[in-house]
Amino acid sequence: MPISYDKLWKLLIDKKMNRTDLKDAAGISFNVLAKLGKNEFISMESLFKICSTLKCSVGDVMEFVY
Repeated sequence: MPISYDKLWKLLIDKKMNRTDLKDAAGISFNVLAKLGKNEFISMESLFKICSTLKCSVGDVMEFVY
């Protein structure tokens, strides 16, 4: 996979949140959460919701893996 959300999972641990907390707080769907878990691409809208909720930038939650 060319994308990794490992930074997001580490950030959630630091903020003492689990995946369900993020889903509810950011208003993202279970399908988006499933895609995150599989390191699949998600929409910019979903990334914006996640970053707004966690008060961080896109680079803090994902990275491209080459």
